[in-house]
Amino acid sequence: MKTQLQNEKTIKNERIIIQFKSEKTGPTLVFFGGVHGNETAGIQALLKLKKLLSTHKKYLQGSIYGIVGNIKGVEQNKRFIDEDLNRMFTKKNVLSFQEKKHQEFNNEQLEQQQLLNCITTILSQNKGPFYFIDFHTTSSKTLPFITINDALINRWFAKCFPVPVVLGIEEYLEGPLLSYINQLGYVSLGFESGQHEEVEAVKNAYAFCCLSLVFSGIIDQKYLTNFENELSVLKKHNGGLKNTFEVVYRYSIQENEIFKMLPNFRSFQSINKGDNLAISGNQTISSPYSGLIFMPLYQTQGTDGFFIIRAIPKFLLKLSSILRKLKVESLLVILPGINRDKNDRETLIVNLKIARFLAKPLFHLLGYRSKTINQNRLLLQNRERVAQTASYAQTYWYKKRNS
Repeated sequence: MKTQLQNEKTIKNERIIIQFKSEKTGPTLVFFGGVHGNETAGIQALLKLKKLLSTHKKYLQGSIYGIVGNIKGVEQNKRFIDEDLNRMFTKKNVLSFQEKKHQEFNNEQLEQQQLLNCITTILSQNKGPFYFIDFHTTSSKTLPFITINDALINRWFAKCFPVPVVLGIEEYLEGPLLSYINQLGYVSLGFESGQHEEVEAVKNAYAFCCLSLVFSGIIDQKYLTNFENELSVLKKHNGGLKNTFEVVYRYSIQENEIFKMLPNFRSFQSINKGDNLAISGNQTISSPYSGLIFMPLYQTQGTDGFFIIRAIPKFLLKLSSILRKLKVESLLVILPGINRDKNDRETLIVNLKIARFLAKPLFHLLGYRSKTINQNRLLLQNRERVAQTASYAQTYWYKKRNS
């Protein structure tokens, strides 16, 4: 069953659709919907959440915001107008605002500037801990799932929710909104609630909103009468999966490439190496790995043809937590072939000709995001060093996972 965005007049030219600040001190929870303009389930969920908040004001503590990402894209039901807004939040792009004149911005650059102003204002006017959640949907059938940059604070908060968690997608994408926020050190989750325009996608997004109020500490569970119901919504739709997965491959669609996904694939479907997945021009694209197909593309806009993911064994997740808490990553610089970047002391450069014995899985264990410069060099950026872990240390979910 499909649905269309209701109450469009409510969001037309309106960036912030929820703005609530309690008299009682508490966390700050920020939701984004419609960063991709054709993905409106999150906006519908936020409009529904707005009604819930009006009846629960006396039980709330802290601040809550609901922000529309790409207003022009939403109005035209397009992923983007000029360029993908969720691929623009790089340091280079953010700094370029200081050099450009306003009239030189395209549609998404204007949207991005306003979003950055919103984020800056929220951070300056509220106290932490801060939580940022970005709602999306996919063009293919899918279970609801969470995507995160793999800092421990993200991983541990994400595990509060009864849905699969996917790590590492930021290594394959340049400039997502949540990667920018994560670099500021705050908890930030992406929630993919289902397929575009399906009613279940709105239900899942709304359930995630309600659970976020409780898990962030904005409302006590006993005062949210629909908590168990919304928890059951996600459990019903999660396909029995609560695993943690890692992205191992992305098929990137090149400029002017005629790409077409073969029909009927859905996220989390098992595939084998060599299975035919898509067509590029007259060539068949086969899977280079066995695993699970993830976010196959069934829309005209976008450059991510499909991803492949694999489950991460629980003992590796536990080991990585131990190694990060012990700060073992600080010893990497004593190894041959690894040096600090002269322009950024928080970044490491790995010469793979020398450090052949090292591989991405080790860097991931220690909390590093890797980016290939060329076949002989890797750029490593540590997720844990920037995380504002101390501000979350007193939350119940952090204490539970850290014990």
